[in-house]
Amino acid sequence: MKALPVLLATLSLTATSFGALANSPDFPHLVTTGYGEVVAKPDMAQFTVRVVETTMTAEQSKQSVDKVVSDFLTALAAQGVSTDSITSSNLYISPQYHYPKKGKPELVGYRASRTVNVTVNELDNLNQYLDTALNAGINQVDNIQLKVKEPAKYQQQARLSAIKDANEKAEFLAEGFGKELKDVWRIDYNMPSSQPVLMRSMAMDAKAESNTYQDSTIVIRDRVDVIYKLD
Repeated sequence: MKALPVLLATLSLTATSFGALANSPDFPHLVTTGYGEVVAKPDMAQFTVRVVETTMTAEQSKQSVDKVVSDFLTALAAQGVSTDSITSSNLYISPQYHYPKKGKPELVGYRASRTVNVTVNELDNLNQYLDTALNAGINQVDNIQLKVKEPAKYQQQARLSAIKDANEKAEFLAEGFGKELKDVWRIDYNMPSSQPVLMRSMAMDAKAESNTYQDSTIVIRDRVDVIYKLD
């Protein structure tokens, strides 16, 4: 939903707007906030998977985790995934203790884990790579993020829409109050931070039903704050 702009005229109104208008002009003016958004269809993805193993010794945990990761990377390479599209973390090992009500903590094993990040350049392959992870022994999916290959193009479209929205609001309000727009006095713009489109955490202890992402959409938003002079 688009927020309504605020009309500020120093002859008759005093109010605050974006940034509390610390440098509010001393002449009749109008403030609008323009919003724009573009709906895009994702054409790529990134996902992060993790393998976690707990065994009696640190060496067993290390060997088990390293084997799963190695098998996964080998399978991805066989499917044509380049090394540039894959990053993996270092091995993390921590001792696991049992804490009885009385007595000292008891060492019960070692937990080892590694994560692997994969960039999927063709969205059609996403489910296939997730199945590959499952078959290799990966037991956790940390997140799945849908993306577009040209985000700057869509962001520019959203920005132009926000500018148009700000201008249309200003023209409508000025006309409604019997005023005339003059020059733009100030523009405030902050590049919006990107947000993950799809975040999912799930255990991979059983084969999940195949999910398709072809009907998913990404909403890319932008905004701009403008102060116009009024006659």
